[in-house]
Amino acid sequence: MFVVDTNILLYAADKHAPEHKICRDLLLEWREQSSPWHLTWGILYEFLRVATHPRVFRHSFGISEAWGFVRAILAAESLSILTETDRHERTATALIESVPLMSGNLVFDAHTVALMQEHGIKKIYTHDMDFHRFQSIEVLDPLK
Repeated sequence: MFVVDTNILLYAADKHAPEHKICRDLLLEWREQSSPWHLTWGILYEFLRVATHPRVFRHSFGISEAWGFVRAILAAESLSILTETDRHERTATALIESVPLMSGNLVFDAHTVALMQEHGIKKIYTHDMDFHRFQSIEVLDPLK
């Protein structure tokens, strides 16, 4: 069980990115596997935000194209979307207290990590080095 972060989805979608083939092949493999893998709605909306933003995403998509990519991912039978549980406030509080000087983009990452903790998931596929600040998870970077 693992979570896939936004940047892996973006590389998988961007045919012009040097990281495209590696991330696309992984995403196709995960979509076909029978063992569970996970995303969050936050990750999916962040994908939509970046993929449709012409000043952020080199070859930006229209919203329909980006949403079509998301829908194709959501069709995977082994995928589940992590959501908050009744333990979310306690989990988030402990996590925020455990990472000194948390601010900015790290707060968004903390939400993903809190959801992972609530659901007993320890691994995340990402190229985002900030996730190394969270001691409770294992960061798997397919691009290294």
